[in-house]
Amino acid sequence: MPQLKNAEKALRQSIKRRTRNLAVSNNIAYLIKMAKQQATAKDAKAQETVKNTIRALDKAAQKGILKLNTASRQKSRFLKAIKGLQGSAK
Repeated sequence: MPQLKNAEKALRQSIKRRTRNLAVSNNIAYLIKMAKQQATAKDAKAQETVKNTIRALDKAAQKGILKLNTASRQKSRFLKAIKGLQGSAK
């Protein structure tokens, strides 16, 4: 446990940030999973889910939760996988 008041505050802040960052990361992972499932099932909502996923990745990068290159790499891989799934499903 922290001995100083400023260390206690820093601990509280880091716990708060960690929970916020985990929530965003889990949301992104969920969106990616749903978009891939919808793409394989040829669901009409797939395009909307892809938009939401890319928006979430960009927002996380903008807020500093993800690094810019990490978000860019994930978007690229995600779009490539979606395109591959749609191509093979035809």
